[in-house]
Amino acid sequence: MAIVRWDPFREMMTLRNVMDRMFEDSMVRRLQSATDGTEGFLPLDMYQTDNEVVIKASLPGMKPENVDISITGDVLTIRAEQQQEEEAKDENYIVRERRYGSTTRAIQIPVAVQGDKAEATFENGILVLTLPKAEEVKPKQIKVTPKATIEGGKK
Repeated sequence: MAIVRWDPFREMMTLRNVMDRMFEDSMVRRLQSATDGTEGFLPLDMYQTDNEVVIKASLPGMKPENVDISITGDVLTIRAEQQQEEEAKDENYIVRERRYGSTTRAIQIPVAVQGDKAEATFENGILVLTLPKAEEVKPKQIKVTPKATIEGGKK
């Protein structure tokens, strides 16, 4: 193991990098999300089984009729819109954080799927989209059979 000379400036630069990253993570992203207009973030999970790709997206407060799903090539696009309720004119809001407007999420699907056979369900604010894999990408099982041998183990 080599002995390394202590350099206090190296530690100060590391502290500065940590502070810069902390500032960016907390302030810059918050400012971007506050100024991005009506677009919101649509969190989702995607996983695959042998026969299908499953996407689960959180759409709290959305109605199924306000959700639009499309597949173009290998890109899945989910659009949803939350209509704003009638604003209470006589009320003095203390906190108003509920978002209204549209949200869109486009994500690349890692394997070929059969978009025309897709199924979508919506329950309790969770959209579950099941996309059957195309036949050419489904795993194929190949059976291994022993080669017939001639008596005595010789061919």
